[in-house]
Amino acid sequence: MSRNHPARRSAAFTLIEIMMAMAILGLVLIAIYATWTLILKSSKIGLAAAAQVQRERMAIRVIEDALTATRSFATDPQSYGFYAENGDDALISFVARLPESFPRSGKFHGLDVRRVTFTLVSGPDATRELVVRQNPILMDLDEDEKRYPLVLAKGVSGMEFGFWDTRLNDWVDEWKQTNQLPKLVKVTVQFQNPSQRQRYSQTREEVTRIVALPSITVPVTWQMPGPPGRPGAPGTPPPVTPTPIVPAP
Repeated sequence: MSRNHPARRSAAFTLIEIMMAMAILGLVLIAIYATWTLILKSSKIGLAAAAQVQRERMAIRVIEDALTATRSFATDPQSYGFYAENGDDALISFVARLPESFPRSGKFHGLDVRRVTFTLVSGPDATRELVVRQNPILMDLDEDEKRYPLVLAKGVSGMEFGFWDTRLNDWVDEWKQTNQLPKLVKVTVQFQNPSQRQRYSQTREEVTRIVALPSITVPVTWQMPGPPGRPGAPGTPPPVTPTPIVPAP
């Protein structure tokens, strides 16, 4: 018994060794937790950035789809006017024949010719939002569109427009010919970085698209009928030969 006692003592762990092992295990667990937390945070930031980019693309795509469906008639310039403004209160407003896939089309029950207005409004946390309002042609905005417009993007710091002037062969930032459609429209939307929106509000990301408008303003002469009585004139019905009346036998 006396010979085996020293051997059992040397095989056991002392209190200091146990405490050191627990400290090392704690450091390993802390390192694993910190690494896992960093991975989760990085994944969250990455998903937020990807979602923000997707929303930016969708917002620009909605503007592109609306511009490629513009309609304008010179006989009614007040209803079909093309309006645009730059600056802090930037907006663009025009009439388009919108497809069924356009946002909120189901609300208007087949009234596909509508005026669409894209503008910036104040949002929460001192940010701005890009919104769109719609109303059928010859009808005013309803209360829902006034109070609850469709939000296309949040955290928008600015929006700018450029228009191709065929007389100057250059871009202009103001479109005064409201009764005509420009051939090209350049749209630039500036977004704030979501991960730096609070501390670095000056950090911005710009998305620019150049849209070619496939339609032109329909001239008055294309809609007016020709002089009455002129054979073959547009809008003149073909002559009708009277049927002779045969008396009954």
